[in-house]
Amino acid sequence: MSYEPPTPPANFPTEIVNTLNESTPERLRDVATYAEALAEYKAREDRLEESDDQEEVEERPDDLPDDVPAKATITIKEINDNRYYYWQWREGEKVCSQYKGPVSPDD
Repeated sequence: MSYEPPTPPANFPTEIVNTLNESTPERLRDVATYAEALAEYKAREDRLEESDDQEEVEERPDDLPDDVPAKATITIKEINDNRYYYWQWREGEKVCSQYKGPVSPDD
């Protein structure tokens, strides 16, 4: 570990850098956790939006429940240090999810 403070990305706004520099280690860890969750949420939103834009509907997977649309994608969510598969799809502005099952340790 370096004794020098880290250099922020060049594209970070000054007010964010200043706020982070003034934060406690606990607050910084909370920010990191939130930023990681937000990045995953936005990436999932992008994936769902892309799947909405596709004209062709692929064949319905065998394990897809009847009440889940064929355009649904599988997402992994981590809850209390456990990982689970969820079907996710968009209905207008709303993102819908349905539990699929736990992620096996082999995955």
